[in-house]
Amino acid sequence: MDTHELRALLTDGPFVSVHFDESHDTEDAAKQLRLRLKEIEAALEDQGADRPSVEAVLRAVEESAPPVGRAGRTIVAAHGAVLLDRRLAAPPPAQEARYSELPYFLPTVSHLEEAPAHLVVLVDRTGADIEVHRPDGSVETETVRGQEHPVHKVRGGGPAHRDIQSHAEQTAHQNLAEVADHVAKAAERVRPRAIVLAGEVQARTELHDRLPEPARSLTAEVDAGSRAAGADRAELDRAVHELLTGQRLRELDDLAERFRAEASRESALAVSGLSAVTAALAEANVATLLVGDSGEATVYTGAEPTQLGAAPSRLDALGVDEPARRRADEALPYAAVAVGADVVVMDERLDLTDGFGALLRHP
Repeated sequence: MDTHELRALLTDGPFVSVHFDESHDTEDAAKQLRLRLKEIEAALEDQGADRPSVEAVLRAVEESAPPVGRAGRTIVAAHGAVLLDRRLAAPPPAQEARYSELPYFLPTVSHLEEAPAHLVVLVDRTGADIEVHRPDGSVETETVRGQEHPVHKVRGGGPAHRDIQSHAEQTAHQNLAEVADHVAKAAERVRPRAIVLAGEVQARTELHDRLPEPARSLTAEVDAGSRAAGADRAELDRAVHELLTGQRLRELDDLAERFRAEASRESALAVSGLSAVTAALAEANVATLLVGDSGEATVYTGAEPTQLGAAPSRLDALGVDEPARRRADEALPYAAVAVGADVVVMDERLDLTDGFGALLRHP
């Protein structure tokens, strides 16, 4: 994921990092949430977390409206202030509550990759409904209403009919040009991973062609959905889900293949293992950090995010007199945010040494 929005975490710790199930889909959901918050509070107290940060997390949850259905939540706080608060469209695999000198945000990265921001555009010749789908499951809809009459061709012959047909075509073109402008502006604002066009075949095809780059490069069409009243939404939702899932799997395939290809070249632009990856991060030479299963692996760090290494001797070379030992799954992603690198949580496609790999910016 693009880590630009995580740069608020680049501050002094210690941090409270929590990731938990916030579902509200049962009669006793409120009670279950209170129990989970008590568990989180107790776990943080056992780790010696500062009370203002714990209270900031609890207050953020208690003062927000409950979600609809299944949901998760990720919150990172420090010194009594919430730095990151994201509602997730699905609960994380496991509840996490950490108090440490560095923030732990990998569950957030995983979720944002699996449920990216995207646009769904239901279009016809009279306008469109532009839906902004965010990673927390929320949806904002903007309706673009063009001219409704005339937009349909009429049967018959003669000059009058031809004029009506020409006018209908021109009106439809103007409507779709207006829709394209609104979609392009929404894409600039939201920075979606995908733009899905649905609805009338002819309208969505023309809309695709009218979109400017880079919006057009993010666009795909699905044979589902209609703006007609009472149209079945379930089929469209399934089609969008399948499209996003397929896109995500292709991206992982491409990333894994690129990593293997770069690692095999003499001027390798891919490295793996804690020693090589921490060295690249210390030199701000990482374009994409790949994260696998690192278990309880640790590294050594200094006061700056990029002062890190697999051994204390590496920190000596960086001018750090008293390096601290930190969890690798906190220190390396934190350094990646500091150098502006992307962070991607990989699956079994790649067997990464020590659970980490990196695509470099230069040899």
